[in-house]
Amino acid sequence: MDISQLFYDLFFDYTLRTVALGSAILGIVSGALGSFAVLRKQSLLGDAISHAALPGIVIAFLLTRSREPVILMFGASIAGWLATLFMLNIIRTTRIKDDSALGLVLSVFFGFGLMLLTFTQRLPDATQAGLDKFLFGQAATLLQRDVVTMAIIGTLAIILLIAFWKEFKLITFDTEYAASLGYPVRFLDVLLTTLLVIAIVLGLQTVGVVLMSAMIVAPAAAARQWTDKLKNMVVLGGLFGAIAGVSGTLISGSAEKIPTGPVIVLCMSAIVLFSMLFATNRGLVWNWFRNLQNRRHLRAQAVLGDLNTLAMQHPNEERGHSSAVLRAMSTNPDGVSLALQQLKEQGYAQELGKDAWALTQSGLDEAGKSQEKEA
Repeated sequence: MDISQLFYDLFFDYTLRTVALGSAILGIVSGALGSFAVLRKQSLLGDAISHAALPGIVIAFLLTRSREPVILMFGASIAGWLATLFMLNIIRTTRIKDDSALGLVLSVFFGFGLMLLTFTQRLPDATQAGLDKFLFGQAATLLQRDVVTMAIIGTLAIILLIAFWKEFKLITFDTEYAASLGYPVRFLDVLLTTLLVIAIVLGLQTVGVVLMSAMIVAPAAAARQWTDKLKNMVVLGGLFGAIAGVSGTLISGSAEKIPTGPVIVLCMSAIVLFSMLFATNRGLVWNWFRNLQNRRHLRAQAVLGDLNTLAMQHPNEERGHSSAVLRAMSTNPDGVSLALQQLKEQGYAQELGKDAWALTQSGLDEAGKSQEKEA
């Protein structure tokens, strides 16, 4: 498909524009709130809540016989919130660890939801309900009113996040210190988790209960590779989520029968992979390059020190020293030649004759500074 036509449709085609806007809103909200879940080592919380939302969706339909997204989302919110409270109480009142409580809640709620879904599909008036679409999402069904609802709820969640920024930051990094200062830690914990439930519910129609946890964890995980500051991580998480949402929508819209939700998750996975490799803070490639530079610097400093030692042994002589002598003094003989060339480029060493090396005045000064630091 023509790329220019695709971008034209992004702004002027109703369906593509609506899905892209909804996906971008979902990415911003889930990326921002997911940063706290990742930092609090509650990455599986999003998985548990999204799966736990399924029985809420089905029960909301059974009670109202309505397929209105707002009603189904309300049921999902209640189920997700109840699952969160169950899990927090299990952790607080028993000796069951966090990961075990998450797995317990996820399996119980999701199993109950699948049982209800199977029962509901057999009802005469439920054959066209389309509740199974919530398993993997169906972004193409988003309407403008759905996007407006997502924007309003998402904006309220972000406003609450900003309003309680200091408190959320404190309980994220040091819960015990927050409690010692008199902060209502349990209330703040429930409030932050409730905001996470809202973010998850917003995405159920787009990417579904199975894949929604990826939209919570992946943007934050990618952002963590680029920064150590919470504010930057939250902003980057929202940005990466929005980019994945829009790019996934465009790719899905470029061909027929490509589901939007899974493509959005794949785009987000590509961003995570790129960040893990090339992020300037924690990226593997960047760390490899930084370690290489450190090794070169340490090797050059060692040869600089050896040349300075030889210069101090012959204080009144203008003479150079062979690389063979330096290799005999070095713990890494193979790197002496490269270190000498590096020192020469830096102006710290000079070659007086064939394979006769000595320090320049700048090299002597640098060696003196290194000795002072070591002392």
